[in-house]
Amino acid sequence: MIEKRLWDLWDGLQGRKPHFRSFLHEVRIENLRGIADLRVAFNYPVSVIAGGNASGKSTVLFAAACAYKTHRTKSQRLAPSTLFPSHLPKSGEWRDERLAVTIDFDYSTPEGRLPMRWRRARGWSRSFFGRPNARQPERDVYLRTLSSLNNPSERRSVLSMSRLKTEAESTPLNASQINFAEQMLPFRYTTVVNLSSGSQNTLFAKHNGARYSELHMSAGERATLHLAKAIAQLKNALILIDEVEAGLHPWGQRVLMLQLQQLALRNDLQIIVTTHSPAVLDTVPQYGRIFLDRDEKTGQVSVQPPYHDLIRNALYGQPQGTLNLLCEDTVAEGVLLGISDHLQIHGDVRPGTVQVGCSTGARDFPAHAKTLGKFNQLQNFVFILGGNQRDGQARKELEQKVGVDAQRMVFLPGSGAPEVWVWNRLRQITARDTAPNLGANPADLRQAMARQDQIYDSAADTPAAIAKVKLQALADSLQQDAMAICRQLARWETEQEDSELLPLVRELSRILQSWRAKLAG
Repeated sequence: MIEKRLWDLWDGLQGRKPHFRSFLHEVRIENLRGIADLRVAFNYPVSVIAGGNASGKSTVLFAAACAYKTHRTKSQRLAPSTLFPSHLPKSGEWRDERLAVTIDFDYSTPEGRLPMRWRRARGWSRSFFGRPNARQPERDVYLRTLSSLNNPSERRSVLSMSRLKTEAESTPLNASQINFAEQMLPFRYTTVVNLSSGSQNTLFAKHNGARYSELHMSAGERATLHLAKAIAQLKNALILIDEVEAGLHPWGQRVLMLQLQQLALRNDLQIIVTTHSPAVLDTVPQYGRIFLDRDEKTGQVSVQPPYHDLIRNALYGQPQGTLNLLCEDTVAEGVLLGISDHLQIHGDVRPGTVQVGCSTGARDFPAHAKTLGKFNQLQNFVFILGGNQRDGQARKELEQKVGVDAQRMVFLPGSGAPEVWVWNRLRQITARDTAPNLGANPADLRQAMARQDQIYDSAADTPAAIAKVKLQALADSLQQDAMAICRQLARWETEQEDSELLPLVRELSRILQSWRAKLAG
């Protein structure tokens, strides 16, 4: 049910985005908190920023908070001077380095699409790039940091409220605020009120006869109620939440992200959150995910392309007891899934032990390997390359630049791309009046393949590109998926005594046994 609602929301939010009165499209940061030059684009109304520790997630979030003028008190002002203070004592050598910093913004406003810049030289100043009478755009901005989630016993304002000698003023939360909280919590509240005295505030709740202040709330309940109180009624606002999963069970994280996207659609909200949670990442589409990475050698922070599911799962929560086979494309993925089926049938692999996924090509393997090594996940990966890569650049870079053990690289049969081997192998076995279970007899398959050969063999493309098109055309004629054909072929091949696939099957079985032994040791 959650998945279905999320998919519907993705379409609705993306369609609604052009109609937002205000939208922050991009932030660019130079020379701030170890970030030399970073450009981050927000392509979806609810953006999730992920990355390792010290990769710049909170810096981007705080920079976004400086985009607008807000109606806050001076002590709460969301400006670089308050969000990025410096340690500058009048004497002594321990002072923060004072680099010239710029934070650029590109946003849509009721006046049109505009740029603005915060710049720090001696102090912070704004630039509107020569526009006469320009002003910083105004918008409600809500920023929740980890420090605001302190245990209430550590916050003086809450403790002061608990010791008042006079009755505090109580203001009930409204229906939309309570409903937001109840969607994520196992409670049906009778009443939730905000108790206030001057600038001091605390929450008090009643349900099922229980009466208690936030001093006795769980971290998740307290965080949820405060968030509901702060944002449930905001419209056309920018919501910024650091480590949105804090205090929430994975199921609660998904429900929270569902509620946030529903609220964004209903109230024209732009929401940006940071996370370390795969449960949160899965709740937004690929174009709503922003992965930051800091290079270990240069310290430069960059935005990475969206990680493929196999790599993302390894970096953000996949258990250690999984061996991952990373291949180049869906053709190779189908072949490997067929081999995995064979290993499971013969008891060599338990379901879920081996995961197969594909990248956008061997050229990306070195970068993936480097990232996996940084997070100590390389030992759980095997890189599967096409036969045409035995002496290719990807293999050389994996070995020489990244240091991947040669035993962690295996090759599919043949001397060409995987789809060339699949097509040629299908042609060979149908010529012998036998074939895998593809829903057609060998004679019909021969005829269908001969038709594709006649149409495409004279095309001005590489053999790999031609074979890929022919394989897809064959799949369409059989009303099947090309990857499913490759999977069926591989399953059939693993049972043939003379198959070119058997060396790969034996090599993967050996790697699996070695990996298990290291895991046990």
